[in-house]
This record gives sequence, structure tokens and C-alpha cells, in this order.
Amino acid sequence: MRILITLMVVAALVILGISIYLQPHDLTTCRQGPTSGNCGPVDAIVVVSGGDTVARTKTGIELYKKGWSQTLIFSGAALDKSGPSNAAAMREIAVEAGVSPEYILIDESSETTIENAANTGDIVKGRGYEKIILVTSGYHQRRAFLEFQRRAPDVRILNFPTNDRDWSGWWWLTPRGWYLASGELVKIAVTSLQGGFERG
Repeated sequence: MRILITLMVVAALVILGISIYLQPHDLTTCRQGPTSGNCGPVDAIVVVSGGDTVARTKTGIELYKKGWSQTLIFSGAALDKSGPSNAAAMREIAVEAGVSPEYILIDESSETTIENAANTGDIVKGRGYEKIILVTSGYHQRRAFLEFQRRAPDVRILNFPTNDRDWSGWWWLTPRGWYLASGELVKIAVTSLQGGFERG
């Protein structure tokens, strides 16, 4: 019985640790919306496509409507090369939700998280932005943050993970959740090693 309890405690700690690590959230104390300090407005809200792109897009729009920024940046190439890019589709969702097109920037060429970070980083740095909110799915937040941080080290990046059809607080109850979590941990390890090689 003692062994079973110990195993359950260890499992709970592992699940909690993975959950906290994969999805850093920098706006948890900003319940009143943008005010000042860490809860102050940012230069842009960056949303990367992938996974449940619609959920990510809607989260970015909600942050925009709450006044966190006057600029939305959507990043993502087309899954179907014969159709519009993910970024263009995200822009369309935002426009239908009442966002003026003049406040939307898009990166239509990024096919990977590394490219999201590089291409969007160029937009951010080119416009002199100093502070952004980065929106993606919870399981993807840590890796996206690391890639963006590496390519735009002078930009302050605030994390805002979103729950979607693939990820929620109950991710550990499904094989899909464990697949996503383990995959991200492996990719983060590879990303960290590559960063070490680049600095070495």
C-alpha cells in the first residue's frame, strides 16, 4: 500500500512538473487586463499556427479586444499549398471578429516553429517592438518561447498558452496528451542542444 501511494505521489508530481514546465504563463496575475508593469500593454500579440489554429487565433483576438495591443501578428504557411496560408486564414477570422485589417500583420511562409520565430522575429525587430505576447497551445508554449527568445533576444516575450482540442488541464488522461507532451520535451532537448552548439 505504501509503495502504491508513493507511486501515485511521484506520478502526480511528474504530471504537475510537465504541466508547469511546458506551459509558462506570464499573465496569470493580470486578471484586470492591461494596467502597468508586467501587466502593461505590449507592442504586438503574436499568434503562431499549428495544432488547433482556430483556438490559438481566437485567444489572440480576445487579448487584442481586451486592449493588450493594437497589433496582431499571425504566423504560418499553408498546410494545403493549393489554398490560402494559415496566417491569411487567421487574419480572416480576426477581420470577421471585428479587427481592422490595418492592425494585422502576417507571416505566410513559416512551416516550423523555428521559422515562426525567425520570420516573425524579423517583423518584430524591423518595427522596433520591444515587448510582445506570444500565443500558442499549452504544450507548445515553452518550445515556441525558447525559439523566439533565441532569435529576438532583445525583445521581452510574455507567454500566454491557450487550451484547445488537443490540450487542457486533463491532458495526462489521454494518449494524445502524453504523445504531445513527450514529443515537446524531446524537441526542447534538441533545441537546447542546438543552442549550446550555436553558442559554443
